[in-house]
Amino acid sequence: MGKMVNMVINNKNINAEEGMTILEAAKKNNIIIPSLCHLDCVHQFGSCRICVVEVEGAKNLQASCMVTVQEGMVVRTNSERVKKARKVLYELILSDHPKDCLNCSRNQNCELQKIGELLQVNECRFEGEKSKAMLDNSSPSIERDASKCILCRRCVTVCNEIQGVGVLNAQNRGFETYIGPAADFPLNTVNCAYCGQCTTVCPVGALKEKDSTQVVWEALFDKNKRVVIQTAPAIRAALGEEFGYEPGTLVTGKMVTALKEMGFDDVFDTNFAADLTIIEEGNEFLERVKKVFSGKKAVLPMITSCSPGWIKFVEHTFPDELDHISTCKSPHMMLGALVKSYYAEKIGIDPKDIFVVSVMPCTAKKFEITRPELKNNGYPNVDAVLTTRELAKMIKEAGIDFKSLEDSKFDNPLGLSTGAADIFAATGGVMEAALRTVYEIVTGRELPFEKLHVTPIVGLEQIKTAELKIENPIEEYAFLDGVTIKVAVTSGLAGARKLMEEVARGESPYHFIEVMGCPGGCISGGGQPRPTNDEIRVKRLQAIYKEDEGKELRKSHQNPFVLKLYEEFLKKPLGHKSHELLHTHYTKRGIYNEYIE
Repeated sequence: MGKMVNMVINNKNINAEEGMTILEAAKKNNIIIPSLCHLDCVHQFGSCRICVVEVEGAKNLQASCMVTVQEGMVVRTNSERVKKARKVLYELILSDHPKDCLNCSRNQNCELQKIGELLQVNECRFEGEKSKAMLDNSSPSIERDASKCILCRRCVTVCNEIQGVGVLNAQNRGFETYIGPAADFPLNTVNCAYCGQCTTVCPVGALKEKDSTQVVWEALFDKNKRVVIQTAPAIRAALGEEFGYEPGTLVTGKMVTALKEMGFDDVFDTNFAADLTIIEEGNEFLERVKKVFSGKKAVLPMITSCSPGWIKFVEHTFPDELDHISTCKSPHMMLGALVKSYYAEKIGIDPKDIFVVSVMPCTAKKFEITRPELKNNGYPNVDAVLTTRELAKMIKEAGIDFKSLEDSKFDNPLGLSTGAADIFAATGGVMEAALRTVYEIVTGRELPFEKLHVTPIVGLEQIKTAELKIENPIEEYAFLDGVTIKVAVTSGLAGARKLMEEVARGESPYHFIEVMGCPGGCISGGGQPRPTNDEIRVKRLQAIYKEDEGKELRKSHQNPFVLKLYEEFLKKPLGHKSHELLHTHYTKRGIYNEYIE
C-alpha cells in the first residue's frame, strides 16, 4: 500500500491511497458515484461526465474518474449543483439515443437505463437532430448499431489496448463522430478478429453478438430435423449468472435439463471433443518433436488452434507463420464432424437431417462455422452457434424456471469427459491438459505437479511460461532424455502479438505455445454474461478447476468413450479418418480480409 492522504467526501473523513481517483476512493468507502464511460481496469477517459463532483476550490465540476485525490481535498458528490448537472448531462446523452428500449436486446440489462433510474430522470427535455445512424450486420459474429452508441469509447480501448487489434476507433469530429473502422468499412471487410470483447464492455446495445436464436428455434420446430446441441466447458461456470447465481456457480446439470426440456434430441458435451483434441494435438506435437530431433523438417513452436478469434488474428497479422499452428480443428468443430459421421452412422440417420448447435462463450465461433474449409461431405460441421447470453434468453423464452430444475447428465457416446477437458475454459488449461497426456506418453509416469496442475501457467497474467525436464523417458522417446521442454501461455491478442513477434523473428525459445483470444481464456469470452472483470474471472476459473478436481478421470487419454471412438471408427490418432474429420488448414489474409495467395 502506498502513501495515504486524508480527505473529506460528503462531510465524512476518509483515508485514500495516493494516486487513487476520487471515484475509486469513494467506491472503497461505500459512497456511490454514478458513472457511465468508466470501466475499472479497462477504460478511463472521462467523456460522459456523469461522474462529476464538486471539489472545494475548483471553479468547475470535476470528473471523479479522472481527478486524483489530494491531501485535505473536500468533495461533495450529491450537492444540488452536482445533481442538476448530472441530469442535464444524462438528458443530453438521451437526446441522441433511440427510445426503443422495449425492443432493445439490452433492455433491463443496460447501463444507460440503470443510470437513468439512479438519477431519477423521468423526462427528456432536449430533442433535435440525431447523429449518424448506421447498422452494420455484415459480420457473422458482431452487429454494430451506431444509433445507440454513446461514444464512451470503451470498445476503442479494448480493441486497441487490451486486444491490440485496432479495428474500432473514433472517426470524424464533433457531432459527426462515430465509432467504427476507418472510412465506413463494414466489419467483414477489415481485420477484425470477431473476438467480441467489444460486446462485453459496451454499456448499451451498440455492439452485440449476431443473433442466432431464431434459426435455432426454427430447427427445433422442424420435425424433419434431429437437433443436436453441445456446450463448451466455460458455459457451465457462467450461465448461472444470467439467472441470479453468484459468478462461478457450476450449473452443469441444470443446464443439461433445460436443454432437454427445450426439445433438443441429443445433448452432448464439447468436453468430449476437448479430450479428443488433446489426443490429436498431443500426438501432432510429438510427431513434430520427433522430426526436429531426427533432423527432418518440422515447424516448432507448435501453437494451439482452439480459439477462432486467435486464428483469424494470426491469419491477418502473421500470415507467413501459419505453419506453426496446430492443424487440429477446435473441439466443437470436431464434435460436429463426428455427429454428422460417426454418430449419424451409429443411429442410422442421414447427416443432412442433423442440425448441430454449439453453445459457446465466444462470438468468433459464429464466424468459424462459416469457414468453407470446415465442412465434410458437403455439410458444415456445425450449423449454428449460440453464446451463453443467447442460451439464457432462449431458456427464459421457453418459460423454464431454471433454478427449480433437477440435474441431468449429458448423453453418450459423446457426453463423457475428463477433468482435463474442463480446464480448456481457463487460460493455461489447454496446455496443462496436453502436458498431462504428453508427459505420460513420453515417460510412462504421471505429470510431477501437485494435483496435476502446472502452477506456473495457472492464473490471469498476460504471458506465463513453464519448463519441464524430461528424465528417463520410455525407449521410443529416449532422444528426449535430459531435454527441457519450454512452453508459453497467453490470453488476449495483445499477448499473442508479443509471442508471435518472437516467432516471426526466429527468436522464440518455446516448443509449445497456447493462445486464447480473450483475456483470461474462454471463461471471459465475448459471448459470456456481462460484466466480466478480474474478480468474476477468478470465480469462474475456480469453478472450472473445482470441476476438474472433482472428476475421477482427469487425463484425456483415460476417456473410455474416446478410446472406443478410435477403436470403432478413427482407428488411430493422426490417421486417415482423423485427418479427414478432425484437422484443417488456414488462410492467409490481408488487412481488408482479402485472401492472399
